[in-house]
Amino acid sequence: MAKKNCWEVMRCGRQPGGERVHELGVCPAAAEIRLDDVHGGVNAGRCCWMVAGTFCKGKPAGTMAMKFHDCIKCPFYDQVKAEEGRDYVFVSDLADKLQEPKG
Repeated sequence: MAKKNCWEVMRCGRQPGGERVHELGVCPAAAEIRLDDVHGGVNAGRCCWMVAGTFCKGKPAGTMAMKFHDCIKCPFYDQVKAEEGRDYVFVSDLADKLQEPKG
């Protein structure tokens, strides 16, 4: 079974080419290349909790620090942790990746 990205599970329509991009813009998680392939996702599609500006409950969530408390309650976060098991990449390691230059 292929691993799904957050936009596939949450059905926000904000991935490139998604049905809601014209209205809401491309999701920052779908555009964050520094986290590409983490947990087998496209860009930050399987670690969206690390990216500021993603939508949660229909509105933009703030910085990672502001939203992480809510993200750890999200069913998608739980799904990724369960699917990854021992291969789950911890927040501190993901934060290091976000410090690297883009591109």
